[in-house]
Amino acid sequence: MATSMTTDEPPSSHLSSKSRSSEKNWLEKLFSAFSAEPKSRDELLDIIKDAAENQLVDAEALSIIEGALDVSTQQVREIMIPRSQMVVVGLRDNPETFLPKIIESGHSRFPVVGESIDDIRGILLAKDLLPLLLKGVGEFQLEDIIRPANIIPESKRLNILLREFRENRYHMAVVIDEYGGVSGVVTIEDILEEIVGEIEDETDEEEVDSFIRRVGDNDYIVKALTPIEEFNAFFECAFSDEEFDTIGGLIMQSFGHLPGRDEVTRLGDFMFRVLYADNRQIHLLRVAHIRKPPEEDS
Repeated sequence: MATSMTTDEPPSSHLSSKSRSSEKNWLEKLFSAFSAEPKSRDELLDIIKDAAENQLVDAEALSIIEGALDVSTQQVREIMIPRSQMVVVGLRDNPETFLPKIIESGHSRFPVVGESIDDIRGILLAKDLLPLLLKGVGEFQLEDIIRPANIIPESKRLNILLREFRENRYHMAVVIDEYGGVSGVVTIEDILEEIVGEIEDETDEEEVDSFIRRVGDNDYIVKALTPIEEFNAFFECAFSDEEFDTIGGLIMQSFGHLPGRDEVTRLGDFMFRVLYADNRQIHLLRVAHIRKPPEEDS
């Protein structure tokens, strides 16, 4: 009797073949997305956005890529903490004077100054104060524990500074203007936030349910989901909530399209800059109140 034979492959072989085929198709799509050889930054972004629409790159990855590209063109002056908002420690201050300031700020690094804020003597790391808990104040001198300050110009590009932060293992730099005066400070976290968005930790004062956070004299971080009623109450303004419930809805209407990172629009007496948006909605805004000029005599 002839023995019948089958040439069918085992199920595991079929699964392996399907898996390889699926992987090949995914790779082909990915490579084809970049086959256009972009000639400019805008063309590159268009290709990456197309990849996001085809679900080859998720919305958060797209936002990070956009942030990284922005950092390559930005200068320190655009993101530094200005001189007026610096928390500094005087070289001759005693612990009873500067410790409450350090505890209240929640920061980990502080410029140490001499006769004036332009007289930078070094950087104090809060962790270097821990031995005081064991040894007591005694003959403690700040100049014995401060670290050298890294001084940089306002014009330094952020991507170069980020590389220097990583290579030299420091996290803060003091920024000076063209005349040698102190303009502000910048940290590695400030640069990373330009790439990945706001970085919050357990020391941040903002409550989980808070929609508006002040970051400067006339500078605020506002969640797009902030109810218009709450925005009006905070800023003492009167935006209508008849068509939209949130400030993000009003901003979308003002743009007339889904805006991308760093797009700016004016609404009433406010300037809004998009900090983070994905391919569906706006998430985070930076808001400045525009001061009205005095009315001219008629």
